[in-house]
Amino acid sequence: MSRYRTPLKNVRGLGAAKAGTEHFVHQRLTATALAFLSLWFVYFVVSLAGSDYLAATEAVSKPWNAVLLVGFLVAMFWHAQLGLQVVLEDYVHNSLLALALQVSVKFIAVLGAIVSIFAVARIALAG
Repeated sequence: MSRYRTPLKNVRGLGAAKAGTEHFVHQRLTATALAFLSLWFVYFVVSLAGSDYLAATEAVSKPWNAVLLVGFLVAMFWHAQLGLQVVLEDYVHNSLLALALQVSVKFIAVLGAIVSIFAVARIALAG
């Protein structure tokens, strides 16, 4: 009987076809945002070369720089988490270890983003 089954019938209902597209789109959106924000970030860092601490904090406290820096940080941590999620899904085959690593990566990414955004906000609001 199984020889009459079509390949589509064999795979119907299997896999994560619905969630994979959303993940793919988010990864491409964060990559696009990072392409533009990275150019700004490199320009920003190069423009601060040779500056002292006060000049650097003054530059970060300007509203446009603070907003772009927060956008860069959010996109960077989100993109990193999405990329590591794919690597873990592809290469870690132990279910319990995979779950622990996925939770750890997500926790570290969220914690890193929160701490970074807090640092930028503290600099921006103090200056």
